[in-house]
Amino acid sequence: MMRRFLAAAVATAALLAAGCTASTGHSTGHAAASSSPLPPDPRTASALLKIATAFNDEYDNGDYGPVYARWDTRSQAVITRAQYIERHKDCPGAPHTPSLTESATPGPHGAWLVHYEIGGQQLTDYWFYVHRNWRFDLVLSNPDSVKLYRMTPQH
Repeated sequence: MMRRFLAAAVATAALLAAGCTASTGHSTGHAAASSSPLPPDPRTASALLKIATAFNDEYDNGDYGPVYARWDTRSQAVITRAQYIERHKDCPGAPHTPSLTESATPGPHGAWLVHYEIGGQQLTDYWFYVHRNWRFDLVLSNPDSVKLYRMTPQH
């Protein structure tokens, strides 16, 4: 029940972000590559836990460029890096309790599950090891955000 509430709250926040950003005329095509390639990551649970902790901390602190750089290709096809950063910059969310990244465990179909907590709510993100890097899968982790990021920004 609480997970559904949190998912609804996240979806509502993302909807507001999608709706309050002014149109910029940026291309809505596939995302540009990050400014520099990521160095290779060790393929270990401890490395993923460290990377996911930094990822969540960067998101919590509004440092969205490095967050986007960790997205997998399918997730980056949803919204460009510039649009993603602009939406979060133009429509900052309300202050919230920082996340606490707790564990990384093997999951289904080659996924790794990163478990974290925000304000007492347990959440799970999906990560994959691709081309010597740990990559966050937005599509599996937060499908509601995918729908909202695909919306055309409004004035």
